Amino acid sequence: MAASASSTFSQSLLSRAIPNHSAAAHNSALPPHSLSFLSAVKPSLPSARAATSSSRRRSTRSSSSCAVVRAAAVETLQKTDTELVDKSVNTIRFLAIDAVEKANSGHPGLPMGCAPMGHILYDEVMRYNPKNPYWFNRDRFVLSAGHGCMLQYALLHLAGYDAVREEDLKQFRQWGSKTPGHPENFETPGVEVTTGMDWKPFSLLNHGLLLVSPFAVGPLGQGIANAVGLALAEKHLAARYNKPDAEIVDHYTYVILGDGCQMEGIANEACSLAGHWGLGKLIAFYDDNHISIDGDTEIAFTENVDARFEALGWHVIWVKNGNNGYDEIRAAIEEAKAVKDKPTMIKVTTTIGFGSPNKANSYSVHGAALGTKEVEATRQNLGWPYEPFHVPEDVKKHWSRHTPEGAALEAEWNAKFAEYSKKYPEEAAELKSITTGEFPSGWESALPTYTPESAADATRNLSQQNLNALATVLPGFLGGSADLASSNMTLMKAYGDFQKSTPEERNLRFGVREHGMGAICNGIALHSPGFVPYCATFFVFTDYMRGAMRISALSEAGVIYVMTHDSIGLGEDGPTHQPIEHLASFRAMPNIFMFRPADGNETAGAYKIAVENRKTPSILALSRQKLPQLPGTSIEGVAKGGYVISDNSTGNKPDVILAGTGSELEIAAKAGDELRKEGKAVRVVSLVSWELYEKQSDEYKESVFPAGVTARVSIEAATTFGWQKFVGDKGKAIGIDKFGASAPAGKIYKEYGLTVEAVIEAAKSFF
Repeated sequence: MAASASSTFSQSLLSRAIPNHSAAAHNSALPPHSLSFLSAVKPSLPSARAATSSSRRRSTRSSSSCAVVRAAAVETLQKTDTELVDKSVNTIRFLAIDAVEKANSGHPGLPMGCAPMGHILYDEVMRYNPKNPYWFNRDRFVLSAGHGCMLQYALLHLAGYDAVREEDLKQFRQWGSKTPGHPENFETPGVEVTTGMDWKPFSLLNHGLLLVSPFAVGPLGQGIANAVGLALAEKHLAARYNKPDAEIVDHYTYVILGDGCQMEGIANEACSLAGHWGLGKLIAFYDDNHISIDGDTEIAFTENVDARFEALGWHVIWVKNGNNGYDEIRAAIEEAKAVKDKPTMIKVTTTIGFGSPNKANSYSVHGAALGTKEVEATRQNLGWPYEPFHVPEDVKKHWSRHTPEGAALEAEWNAKFAEYSKKYPEEAAELKSITTGEFPSGWESALPTYTPESAADATRNLSQQNLNALATVLPGFLGGSADLASSNMTLMKAYGDFQKSTPEERNLRFGVREHGMGAICNGIALHSPGFVPYCATFFVFTDYMRGAMRISALSEAGVIYVMTHDSIGLGEDGPTHQPIEHLASFRAMPNIFMFRPADGNETAGAYKIAVENRKTPSILALSRQKLPQLPGTSIEGVAKGGYVISDNSTGNKPDVILAGTGSELEIAAKAGDELRKEGKAVRVVSLVSWELYEKQSDEYKESVFPAGVTARVSIEAATTFGWQKFVGDKGKAIGIDKFGASAPAGKIYKEYGLTVEAVIEAAKSFF
């Protein structure tokens, strides 16, 4: 682990010549000692693909890609002979095979093909401490093609991570296990981010037959985008805190992605930014196996990936023999590390399901267990005489060194940081805040407060005041917008732009890349607990980044989503820009706070909760139009999610309860004032965050919405879906259950019935 390599760059300068690819070449996907076995076990190639059209297209395949390479090992493995490496790689393959077989569910093909690059990364290259998966200066690894998670679990197991013991491997994909069906950072220490694909059943009626088949849906591409965020975080911290005599931040981000990741648009968004930013410590391994769920990728994916990444500003290397070309992989990593000013993509041509005599190089090994007979055939083919889940003693002994080496690496860094702290106490305190998540004492006092006499303003402008206040007290606070900073009001005025030449700055310019932006912020948030990343666009464009936002919630990444232009109140831009169903959709999403603040105090309160909750992301839906600073609103009230802002009733028995959020809370408050003039007891409630309100005690909820009061009216410039929970069967919800329109905001509100008069009329229907 982490030894230096001495092979020359010439070893890794690989030919780009177009090879011949024939059926005979396909057979070389199996080790030489197994070829005699093929006479008894005939490979079953998927249709005629292997010998016809794919052989003509695949300029990236090498006819010798699967031959065993016996070149002298580079310095990284002087103490490890090739035979032991072969044995270690096959251990990884069979741990994956055995776990998938036991579960009768999973994806064995990728681990079988990627085992060599995984072995070299975890055994020779990466710096980590198995007994402290959260050591700050560790190298990060992301398996973007997360369906192949048994590769990572096998590597974590061999490296000595306590989270993945033999019993955990045997519980792969089972209830409560540390080895779920895709990598999940919140379940398995050692896994940095949540990645992969979800499997869902679907049925298809075809010629009268009901077919049932697995169907994969996202989030492929999220992992590589998260990795961009991780690499950005490293570059940013290094620029801010490294000194000429103290390089305290120095780690790499490695990622394995597959053809599916390459096809997803989010990957291109994020990789475009990685090239623009010059993230030189990001090294991506592209598992170039040409197989996806539907079969050979030639049916839908024939682009020149190398040329695309070169155009994106990446350094590109091609390893033709990813199956057992260990020295080629080592040399490629060495070359990648030497390139400091741009990220590197190492295209590693592999055979999916390597070693399986009947299923290798076919989609049948992608997402299903091999089956008892094929497992036995693969054991014979690769000369593997061991029982399931067995790790040979010499392999176990070889990998056992990572525990003491990892502890030594961390101890060395801790001593280095102690010296750094003496020389640079201010910088050390800031860095410690970011690495531990311990914010400076009293940081929340920086948040602005407002009174009813304060000027009316759009909550997007009030948000900018809060952002700039937080930037002065939170060292890990950074973020930006999807090319809308001047409209979202998200620039931090004290800082410049994070760019290739100015990575110490804190304003991130994402360009028009909402999906990539969200996933990159997830990576930043998960890099270190004291990072507080935010990102911004129009609320309606959350449709473009919903996948990343869902992963924020799932992976407990406390990103702050600053979403402006929150309703029909944006006016003339029309229905394409006017969110209707979006509030309801995020209120339905687990582990995310959906805030719609009504004024300055509620905006500040939303930011306070968002910063405090590092494992729950927050969305702030903010107005374009000016709103008054309402009497009765408070930062403390926001923490309750729903609270009373005005009430002239006694005994917790109002005649009617009026509830609203955002810009419509003013309408509810004005309606309440008018009804009180007529002698009515009226309670006005702000429901700024439904999620926080649901966390309150039953006693508190009764104090806000007493069960005995059924006269309730809600108003919100969005779908009425969900409001029945609060207004009840007898209450009335005023909202919009159709798309918006293009007109000045006041006109649209009147035409859609979002008025004080409408609330008063609804309330009087109860009297």
